[in-house]
Amino acid sequence: MNATDRTPADLLRSALAADPARPLVTFYDDATGERVELSVATFANWVAKTSNLLQDGLSAEPGDRVALLLPAHWQTAVWLLACASVGVVADVGGDPSKADFVVTGPDSVEAGRACRGERYALSLAPLGRRFIPGPPEGYADYAVDVPSHGDRFVPYAVVDAEAASLVVAGAEFSGADVVRRAVADAGSLGLTGPGARLLSGLSYDTWEGLSAGLFSPLASGGSVVLVRNLDQLGEEALARRVESERVTATAV
Repeated sequence: MNATDRTPADLLRSALAADPARPLVTFYDDATGERVELSVATFANWVAKTSNLLQDGLSAEPGDRVALLLPAHWQTAVWLLACASVGVVADVGGDPSKADFVVTGPDSVEAGRACRGERYALSLAPLGRRFIPGPPEGYADYAVDVPSHGDRFVPYAVVDAEAASLVVAGAEFSGADVVRRAVADAGSLGLTGPGARLLSGLSYDTWEGLSAGLFSPLASGGSVVLVRNLDQLGEEALARRVESERVTATAV
């Protein structure tokens, strides 16, 4: 993090400039056996493509609201940073009927139909695969559309760091709020500096889960091992993972 960083998108730019090759998000799903590791550069590439999809594909503008009906997942982390990059409000678990757009996983397709705007669905299958044989009716398939978008993103409008950026569990945060809180949380989470590696099994439906599972590792120069369905992993297996992934702190 640099002293001038005021939004989550700024944090990602600083991380990319500092060390693009280091791991940023390592994702496990203990229900499927999936493991995905994204370096800062790879994560930033996904964010850029998704930001371009939002800005050019959906014509999203600062202040628009995206209902994110997604679990703790590496693709959810990408969407959170893409929303911050464009200046749209990421409403985690928000009411689709009050959103301009909805982005959902397989478990929330029906709920997402309440959104009258455009809808994207994510299969959440390993390696970000598309829906087979096709996406749910009324939805576009994120995995099909995102690859065609550019690897470099430039917002059409400057993102206001003090404008609403994130809503979670009924609380609204500006981009600057997210950065301040993520920095403040880092110490209590055990993120003591560059190289710290936090394993989080928390869901993304609270600030605490978002902070541990993305924002504080990003702000502190650390990385996150984000685990979905951690309850399916036994204590011995968890201990082996902590050792193999060089985890320095946990939030479970």
